[in-house]
Amino acid sequence: MTPKLRTLLALMAVIVPLDQITKSLVSAYIERGSYWAPIAALEGFFRVTHARNPGGALGLAQGVPVLVFIVLSLVALVMIGSFFRRIEPNDRLSAVSLGLIVSGALGNLIDRIARGGEVVDFLQFNLGLFVFPDFNVADSAIVIGVVLLLLDVVTHETEDGVTRPSLPGEKEG
Repeated sequence: MTPKLRTLLALMAVIVPLDQITKSLVSAYIERGSYWAPIAALEGFFRVTHARNPGGALGLAQGVPVLVFIVLSLVALVMIGSFFRRIEPNDRLSAVSLGLIVSGALGNLIDRIARGGEVVDFLQFNLGLFVFPDFNVADSAIVIGVVLLLLDVVTHETEDGVTRPSLPGEKEG
């Protein structure tokens, strides 16, 4: 088994169950629309909520049939799989990036299928002038994976030291 595949499987083995367990705990112990402030000093800044999101990221695309989200998730997973196959066996940064994205996509896809098209969101940050939309472990994994992938692409250097964007696994020329 290649290092990149071990990395992918390890991330999936941790993130997908963590995502599903946290969503189950929130669903079982926090009423929809209410919240729990685990650290009183952070109550105005951070809360654990129980929200359901039938839409996409940041609550966009409300009212779109669940089948659309399921198909888009499956297409995204196939595309990520294609990128994953092209990265070098020892390219751990790309493997971590794509592993986080895959794990997050799977976590939210499981929700869409198991919870009637909705995703459980429960982490909420109040930044003063702006309350960041509720999110979950899967969303966090996707965002971190995308940021890492962008950093990898932006900082990729050719042999002559010139920085240029590239795709994971792209052969240097």
